[in-house]
Amino acid sequence: MSRAIASSHVLIDDKLIPATVVYSIELGRILHIAKRILQIQDPLFDTYAVSRQNFRDVSPLVVMPGLVDAHVHLNEPGRTEWEGFATGTQAAAAGGVTTVIDMPLNAIPPTTTVENFNLKIDAAKGKTWVDVGFWGGMIPSNLNDLKPLIRMGVRGFKGFMIDSGVDEFPAISPQYIMKAMKKVQGEQTVLMFHAEMQPHKSHLLPVTVEQYGNQTPTLVPNESHAHFTLDEDITEDSESDNSDNDVTDEPFADDEIEEEIAPDVEALDLGMSASFINRAPKPVVNLLNRHKPSETDVEEYRPTSRTNRFIDNGHLTEQQIKALAKSPYLQASEPQFGRLARLANPNHEREASMDKFRSPLAKPLDFDSGKFLENLDEPLKMAQQEDSELAGVDATFYSSFLASRPDSFETTAIAEIINCSMKNPKVPLHIVHLATHEAVPLIKAAKARGLPVTAETCFHYLSLTAEKISNCSTHFKCCPPIRTEGNRQLLWKALRNNIISTVVSDHSPCTPDLKGMDKGDFFSAWGGISSVGFGLPILFTEGQKVNPPVSIPEISKWCSWNTAKQVGLSHRKGRIAVGYDADLLVFDPTASYTVANDQVFFKNKLTAYDGMLFQGRVVETYVRGHTAFTLQAGHSEVALGNLVLEPRA
Repeated sequence: MSRAIASSHVLIDDKLIPATVVYSIELGRILHIAKRILQIQDPLFDTYAVSRQNFRDVSPLVVMPGLVDAHVHLNEPGRTEWEGFATGTQAAAAGGVTTVIDMPLNAIPPTTTVENFNLKIDAAKGKTWVDVGFWGGMIPSNLNDLKPLIRMGVRGFKGFMIDSGVDEFPAISPQYIMKAMKKVQGEQTVLMFHAEMQPHKSHLLPVTVEQYGNQTPTLVPNESHAHFTLDEDITEDSESDNSDNDVTDEPFADDEIEEEIAPDVEALDLGMSASFINRAPKPVVNLLNRHKPSETDVEEYRPTSRTNRFIDNGHLTEQQIKALAKSPYLQASEPQFGRLARLANPNHEREASMDKFRSPLAKPLDFDSGKFLENLDEPLKMAQQEDSELAGVDATFYSSFLASRPDSFETTAIAEIINCSMKNPKVPLHIVHLATHEAVPLIKAAKARGLPVTAETCFHYLSLTAEKISNCSTHFKCCPPIRTEGNRQLLWKALRNNIISTVVSDHSPCTPDLKGMDKGDFFSAWGGISSVGFGLPILFTEGQKVNPPVSIPEISKWCSWNTAKQVGLSHRKGRIAVGYDADLLVFDPTASYTVANDQVFFKNKLTAYDGMLFQGRVVETYVRGHTAFTLQAGHSEVALGNLVLEPRA
């Protein structure tokens, strides 16, 4: 059986044109595209056996490719009370997302071994309203599991360069990254990173370019490198014992440009912490020196505020800012200490005896077990007892949390990633949820050098700002944190200039109690923004405020085509073309609606977007030609999604 949908605005080859799309229900594929609106009596419909009742003209609504959300936490099995395949994919379908890629952590067990992956597959079968693929995980003990997971069809691998906050998913070091790159070299895969690292203590306070007036700091090679402080225990086979033998420091040819960059990229100077040069690996400093930004348009791309952190010094002193950023109690991506951390990790060992305490963050410190137990519910109090500078810091202030995770955490980690890429430029590396504009010059230089380094940002970093987050509003907490309005504007510029290539949700739900909104403690609260299915209206709404306004083809490029390429599915998803999956959405750009917690489809009815007005709404979603969602009728009665398990093409 074949069906057809037509509109005066169909997105074909990056243009909105009148068109009719014919697709097969049995095959789930697009059969034919006519670049005009056909009449039902057109002979073409006889050719493809399209009956009158199976043809619809939805003009003037927009028909566009279904979105591919490459970063979603569905948390099943093990933490299904946070989110599950059914509720998470229903929320996706309601927002025009036709494919999601599930992250490897927050499920118990995580997707780090073949055995664990099989449990994940079993948990997902028959529960998905959209197609679902899977990322594998990188943890210190699973180096030899990477290739078997590739054979099973994981789209790539994610690792944390800072503590993840969940016991099952410990952080990895740059040394592990190099070994993993050697393991997967030649495979169709990608390595991805939660790119935050705590820099050396002497360089924790960001010093921005703006504080130097109009003079850009000179980049001087420094022999001191950033060091990863957590202990690691990498299990290797005999082959990996010599895994570093053939990595090279030879320069990568300037003419080997793997990704097209907008012609005006070289004119950008987005600013970066001057202190970065004192902690960056020497090859990265040299790379930046070879690709110095032009002075053209410097003022245009300068942050609107003189201080990127927007820290109210009436609340925090410079010394407190430094102390917040260096505290081992506060540096984890998610809380390791406190009541909410124990709820998130019910099997986490919390013994009174400190010799049984397993947190790698605690190892270098001389704990007083009595103080530890006394303040177990409040990580900041633990930090305050170790550092008197933190006295008086209020955990309910968003500025306190933002100061604990400065831009330098991201730039330090990204420098290490680029350093790994320079040593082995044959393996694609990807930076997830980029939040700081200060890393943009790094990524720009890596791209100009032809290194296979890409980056994504998230809907919340393009729409939410630190200045508008009120005290105690822990439902806005995520890691890296939502930064400033000036930062947000510059992320938009980097996105439109192809330095950032994709936009994803990082849908990272938890149960409402883990947000600790009754207390409003940002350091104890679990992080993450629930937003799968909100991406199109968020980008359309915020994009109309950008000059020039963002177009629907641009949004589709960032959220459909580029994400499909990132996950190795660009041969069948991400565009409307003959032979591609009939993954379609119908969008009404004139509709507006206000988000309400009680109306969302997530398992837990809590989002940072509650009460916000969106312009534009998805009214229909088709997954391989089948109706998965309509605004009038709701979701299909049966789960229509498939599991994407074939190895990457």
